[in-house]
Amino acid sequence: MITPSEGVPGPATHVRLARPSRDLAAAERFWVEGLGLSVLWRSTEREPGTHDLLMLGFPDAAWHFELALDPDHPIAPTPTVEDLFVLYLGAPVDEALVERLVAAGGRRVPAHNPYWDEFGVTVQDPDGYGLVLCTRSWGRREG
Repeated sequence: MITPSEGVPGPATHVRLARPSRDLAAAERFWVEGLGLSVLWRSTEREPGTHDLLMLGFPDAAWHFELALDPDHPIAPTPTVEDLFVLYLGAPVDEALVERLVAAGGRRVPAHNPYWDEFGVTVQDPDGYGLVLCTRSWGRREG
């Protein structure tokens, strides 16, 4: 096992998940109004050759989303059924949360892998990516 050190990833390394979006306003509604993430940063002035960016997450978390849209050369999101963002809640999924996600532009869908239906709820975001709200806790595999 590699011991984390300067210049090597470790448990405190911040993670950015970057992907394209076809509509940053719709994505923001889903992730902020629906899930409760915060806008950590967004591009506010369009500069030639740059992307419109929206960064979302929890202010003190070790991860965040970067959603990008290049109006001059848009890239359509191409999610598969296995492109999932899983949140391990360690508790039953609050149905009011699922309703908020749907009201904010999401769509509740059956999971491709039945494991996620057994242990959670899958909601597609406006770009078609899956968000799984898992009832299990993260850590050692539970029996």
